[in-house]
Amino acid sequence: MKPYEQETPVPVLPGAEPFRHEGGEVGVLLCHGFTGSPQSLRPWADHLAERGLTVSLPLLPGHGTRWEDMQVTGWQDWYAEVDRELRVLLERCTQVFVFGLSMGGALALRLAARHGHDIAGIAVVNPANKVHGLSAYALPVARHLVRTTKGLRSDIAKEGSEEVGYDRVPLHAAHSVRNFFRIVDTELPQVTQPLLLLHSPQDHVVPPADSARILSRVSSMDVTEVVLEQSYHVATLDHDAERIFDESDAFIGRLAPSVGKKGSSTGG
Repeated sequence: MKPYEQETPVPVLPGAEPFRHEGGEVGVLLCHGFTGSPQSLRPWADHLAERGLTVSLPLLPGHGTRWEDMQVTGWQDWYAEVDRELRVLLERCTQVFVFGLSMGGALALRLAARHGHDIAGIAVVNPANKVHGLSAYALPVARHLVRTTKGLRSDIAKEGSEEVGYDRVPLHAAHSVRNFFRIVDTELPQVTQPLLLLHSPQDHVVPPADSARILSRVSSMDVTEVVLEQSYHVATLDHDAERIFDESDAFIGRLAPSVGKKGSSTGG
């Protein structure tokens, strides 16, 4: 009989590591997208850190390693991770903002709906609201017959810019994210915080209809909509990245009276 051997953890993909920066009293939580990783938001996180903010960019469970790890996770795991990170920031900071890309935008919106005035404002880039296409209706059955489908990674207009993520999408996880979007959609009227929504007209992953529906359902009175004409879905790594950074700077600067001094960073 062979002795019990503990399975070696799968290493995180290069660039997909979580990131934290200890800055001032204003904090920002960043939420990455479905099958993606912190790499897609790292330039944004670095920019915020350089501004002296306290920054948290977690790696969602099942992400940033191999798709088999995502197969055994669901929306409850992903939401629990960002909720935990938010609570850490709330203990440390006087004001906390939540930013998100794609499904990370949906995570940010649910945090806003459930945490109310604890969150100073939210900024979302190409936020997802629905799994589109006929395939969405087949997910409840198909996920028991087929393990994965082809993923859509690096939807970026900028030449040479690549996204670290999965080429395959586990159907169990896709079914879970479909259920999550439905839940978030019902909670959008509970979102009252100032909202900055940035979206790309040319997005091959999330259609503009998702942003339009979110804008029509939230209860926020302070809403800024920005169109990212030069970018595709992963706009944070695309031609409009600097515009996203500038708009978020203005958003935070308007709502937070002060931005803290520089601190120290940890992460890859």
